[in-house]
Amino acid sequence: MATQNPKKPPEPVVPPTRPGNDDAVVLERRTQRTEPPQMFQVVLLNDDFTPMEFVVHVIQEFFSKDRETATQIMLKIHLEGKGICGVYSRDVAGTKVDQVLQAARAAGHPLQCLSEPVE
Repeated sequence: MATQNPKKPPEPVVPPTRPGNDDAVVLERRTQRTEPPQMFQVVLLNDDFTPMEFVVHVIQEFFSKDRETATQIMLKIHLEGKGICGVYSRDVAGTKVDQVLQAARAAGHPLQCLSEPVE
């Protein structure tokens, strides 16, 4: 039994083709348009207890603003109740919010920070 040759597999059945009738399929290339990711703005909220100098320091430290720009943002927060510190992707904005909140809690300040989608 071990000396028998293996059987040849059967030929695949191919449907007959008519002359002049190509069975080739041509696909059209469609350009895909992907949407850019939604951006989020990091907003600091005003309170009556956090010192202005600490807010300026937070804006400089976590949002890489120079002292003059950080002071302008802090004054906007103080006068209007909130101010935008930067616009980032969702993950980066969430990280910035966490960093600001941790720094504020470590310093004993009730500074509030949040991220909201840009419209």
